[in-house]
Formats: sequence, C-alpha cells, structure tokens
Amino acid sequence: MSSNEPIQTEPSPILACTICRDVQNFELLIVDMEEALGEQWGDLGFEDAIPFMAQPDAHHLEFIALAIDDMDEEHLDALTEIITEARNRNIRILLIAEDVTPASLHHLLRHGADEFIPYPLPPGELQAAIDKIRSAPTEPEVEQPQQTVKLASGADSREGVVIAVHGLAGGTGATTLAVNLAWELANIDKKNAPSVCVLDLDLQFGTVSTYLDLPRLEMVFEVITDTESMDSDSFGQALQTFEEKLHVLTAPADVIPLDLLNPEDVERIIDTARRHYDYVIIDMPTTLVQWSEVVLHAAHVYFATMEIDMRSAQNAMRIKRAFQAEDLPFEKLRYVMNRAPKFTDLAGKSRVKRLAESLGISIDINLPDGSRQVMQSADHGQPLAMSAAKNPLRKEIAKLAKTLHDLDQTDDQAA
Repeated sequence: MSSNEPIQTEPSPILACTICRDVQNFELLIVDMEEALGEQWGDLGFEDAIPFMAQPDAHHLEFIALAIDDMDEEHLDALTEIITEARNRNIRILLIAEDVTPASLHHLLRHGADEFIPYPLPPGELQAAIDKIRSAPTEPEVEQPQQTVKLASGADSREGVVIAVHGLAGGTGATTLAVNLAWELANIDKKNAPSVCVLDLDLQFGTVSTYLDLPRLEMVFEVITDTESMDSDSFGQALQTFEEKLHVLTAPADVIPLDLLNPEDVERIIDTARRHYDYVIIDMPTTLVQWSEVVLHAAHVYFATMEIDMRSAQNAMRIKRAFQAEDLPFEKLRYVMNRAPKFTDLAGKSRVKRLAESLGISIDINLPDGSRQVMQSADHGQPLAMSAAKNPLRKEIAKLAKTLHDLDQTDDQAA
C-alpha cells in the first residue's frame, strides 16, 4: 500500500528559552545554545516570559537562561517575578550576567536562580550547567535532617585566635596546611582540647569539604549572604562536625562571585566564630578581594604559602607591594615554604635563602614534601594524622600547631 500524502512529523519540543532585553547583546550565548540544543530553544523578551510559561508549548521546558546586564538592574522586581513563575512550574533558572553588581546577583540568587554564569561565557560552562540540570533527579529530593552544631548564644566570648592561610600561587599547599593545622590543634591536648573552627572563604573553588569528606550545605550560602540577621543558632546550622572534634564552614555548594560578600559580612562571620571557638582557621582564596583587608586585620597570624619557583616569588613581591601601598599590617605575614629542600640539600637551602633576600622577606616555616600520601589523604577526606601519621609533612605541621598553642597559652597566662 502506498500513499502520496506527505509524512506528518511532530515538531521538536522547545527545551529551553533565553530571556533577555535583546538577545543580540549576548551573541556568545546564542552560539552556545545552538551547539547544545540545536533548534530546540527559543528567545523571549522580559514581557513575554511569564505568558509563554503558561502555554502548552512550554510544557517540555527544562530551563530558562535569564541573561541580564547592568541596564536591567532597575527592573529587578520584574526579573524576580520571572524567576518565581519558573520555580512554580519546576523550570530551572540559569542566571547569565554581565557587569551586574553583587547586590543584584545576590537578590536574584536568593529569590530562586539555580546557577550563575558570568558573561562572556567561559568555554563549556553552559553545557556543564545543562548537564547538571539533566542529571538532577526528577522527583524532589527529601531533604535529610542535617546534624547542626549547637552554639550557646549566651556563652562568654572566647576571643579565639584567628589564623589565616593564603596560597601565593595554586598548588602551594594552603588548604593542606589549613585543614591539617586545624586538626592538630583540635587534638593537641587530650584532657583539655581547644575548640577549633575552619572557615573556607575560598567561595568559588574552596576544597576544605573535599579534604574532610563533608557535603556542601545550601545553608552556607543563606547564612554568609545574610549576616545582618545571623545569630549563634543560624551560624551553627551552617557548620558541620568532623570526627566530633572539628567544626567546619564549607564553601557554598555553587560557585558565587567573591565580592558577593562585603567587608562587613566577613567581619561578622569572623567575630561570631571567635566568640565560640579557641582557634579560627581561615582558608583564603588566592585572589585578593575587598574583604581581604578585614581578614588581615583580624588575623593573629597570616600564613602565606609558596614554593621555590618564579610564580611564587613574583606573587610574594606583588602582595608585599599591595599591602604596603595600602598601609596594611604587612608584618603579620609569615611565609611558609612548601616542599622545602631537605636538610642535606645545601644547594636547595641556598636557593631559599637567596630568594628570601631578594624579596626582602623572612621565610619562617619550611614544610617538607609529603609526597603521594598528601594527595591520597585529601582524596580519602582525612587529615594526615589519621591516614599517614608518620608522614614528614604531618610531623612539621604538628610541631607548628604545638608552637602556636604554647604561645597562646603563654599569652593567656601573661594576661
């Protein structure tokens, strides 16, 4: 049996829509949408977005890409309505922003945007966001009750010691030092163990949660971006406990702009932590931000990790000049040489000495190479003391912790 009638095919459903004032202002977004979705996407103006979501054609929508720039900030209420309508219909929201202030981003993220991607789009970032959306469970997850930390709101202030760790270049062991130093301090006195809290302020790519095998809680973002209403209870709800001895504020679950926090936010977070803990260890981002000064002023010790290479030397000089130009307490910096030469490596020790002299700094701490055990420990989510107690790096960090604790005890007795 044959027929001359054309075969009728169903049109491909629309899986996504860009929503913006003028899509031509986001040409790279058009290219990425076409690569990811072919013809299964559309473009809408702000005024058409909500009516379209009520139509049958929107039944298959997986997400909307809300693209905005600085000219759209005066219409935040309208943008919030679009986000609210999409959430009510279980449509995910990608927020794509160019030259938008942190306050506006904060507002839109708090009202329900799922992902933030800066424009121009980083290579592969849109596809990664789409993959994340599609891999998410279709049924709403039943949120498991989290074991929160109970902090006594009426407790006397401990005025804890603040120790910051700042990597002068990637891979110089800043997070390794922060996590293991915190663990050593938490276990330094079996009878009268000090309380220790780790704050991962590397908001975008912080890995303290990975090094301690802890999940990233959504509560972290809510607390750190609304510090004006933060109290002991809400701060405790954002903390997690590692092995019943260490309390940790992980980095947020999603990548957020570093300047989404202002100096006042960071000051409140540090002050709250100091009131409840004997030691507050802060893992800093490599990048200097507007609130770096707050941490520097609050820190009793500010460790700067480096290695014997040109990038560390150049960055050490840059940070020295930056702090001196702003008349900041540069003397708080304590340079830490990671993967320092062994005692018998006279040529290497001579290189370290020449490096310090050329930079006009003093390298106070030399940490040995912990070799593969350091990476394996991080991958297993355990401090070195638990996975490789005899590792030379672990031994040096333990000595450093004892020195700091003894100094703190001496200061307390003198006071």
